[in-house]
Amino acid sequence: MRGVVIAPLAALRRVAARARAICGLAGAQLRHDRTRTLLAVVGIVVAVLATTILASLGLGVVATGEQMFEQADRDLWVTAGATRITPGAIGGLETPLVDAHRLAADLDRRPDVQTAVPMSFQTVYVGSDPDALETVIGVGAPASGPSVQITRGEGFSTGDLHYANGTYDGPTSQAVVLDNQTATRLGVSVGETVHVGGTVAGARGREYTVVGISPTYRTFLGGSTAIFHLSELQEITGSARTDGASFITVALKEGADPEAVAAEIEAERPDLTVRTNSEQLRSILEEQALVLASGVVMIVLAVVAGVALTTNLMLGHVDRQRYELAALRALGTSTTTLVGVVTVEAVVLGVVGGLIGVSLTIPVAAGLEWLVTELVGFEGLLAPDTRVLAGGLAVAVVTSTVAGIAAGTRIARIAPLETLER
Repeated sequence: MRGVVIAPLAALRRVAARARAICGLAGAQLRHDRTRTLLAVVGIVVAVLATTILASLGLGVVATGEQMFEQADRDLWVTAGATRITPGAIGGLETPLVDAHRLAADLDRRPDVQTAVPMSFQTVYVGSDPDALETVIGVGAPASGPSVQITRGEGFSTGDLHYANGTYDGPTSQAVVLDNQTATRLGVSVGETVHVGGTVAGARGREYTVVGISPTYRTFLGGSTAIFHLSELQEITGSARTDGASFITVALKEGADPEAVAAEIEAERPDLTVRTNSEQLRSILEEQALVLASGVVMIVLAVVAGVALTTNLMLGHVDRQRYELAALRALGTSTTTLVGVVTVEAVVLGVVGGLIGVSLTIPVAAGLEWLVTELVGFEGLLAPDTRVLAGGLAVAVVTSTVAGIAAGTRIARIAPLETLER
């Protein structure tokens, strides 16, 4: 009985001793050429960052889109066709939804609708100097309410009086709300005036007062914005005749089913397309299918490149140790021990490189996030969550381990004397 107990303990001690020897040899190999070890770690870090940053970008695009629709505080989006660019026309964009104010009023009267608001997007000229105008996105929409953030100023002090029940002869507010970046670039603040118009000539002869600063529509559209009352933007861009708008946003009363209400409206008005928030986001993403496909391809290529880079690094790292490993083989070191030494090296390099790469993902993503925000205006496009970080670490550890085993097996097959004689 005693011998039965001692035998397994002896076997465990032998295994532990071999493991210590393997780890000791691996550590000695890594310390022997610190430059080589450092370069291998740096390569793995680059592979991890390539994977995590691109994966974060892909997840961030979808998350940002969902967040924007939640912030919009709307349940349905009513359109009458896609908004297309019309080169040469004032405003530059079609307004497919006609008679927008009356249609919004009809929707507003439905028992399940809280509010319906027509909105329009057009290109307009804006500038503090009539001889130095720039194009921005003109937004015909309210600049008040819980879904619109005003950081400076008061915003519009009255409703859309100029519409005047479709006559367009009511008083104009001559008021505009800019985003902060546009106001800074133009050198204006709340209370100062800017020239605005659908054409250069029209802008030179028309002045509006800046009554507020708001980031809301810039965040949504990703570009410079100037917010007007809808009827005034229509007058500026020549779409007042048709009462054109890009779409109507609908907020439902509590308890109303968005999908059911959308189906009812479409049944009553077959010429309209009514989408819920998720359907509208999906529609936008489908329109950007090529961009999304490119993003998916980039993520796949990043993972493949990370795997290939890590594999090549490990194979090269081990190949440069062939003389030392051949010497160990000539001294009688077993094949299993050699493979174990190389595998332990690979695991250590993978873990260290992976942890550093994952740790750098957050600050690198923050820096790129700032750059992307400055360039295109969208925030939150880089979202490195735990899934991304875990995936990056897995790419480093698993790939380097597999590559280490493959490289160790190849090294174990070499003829030690031939290698040492070279």
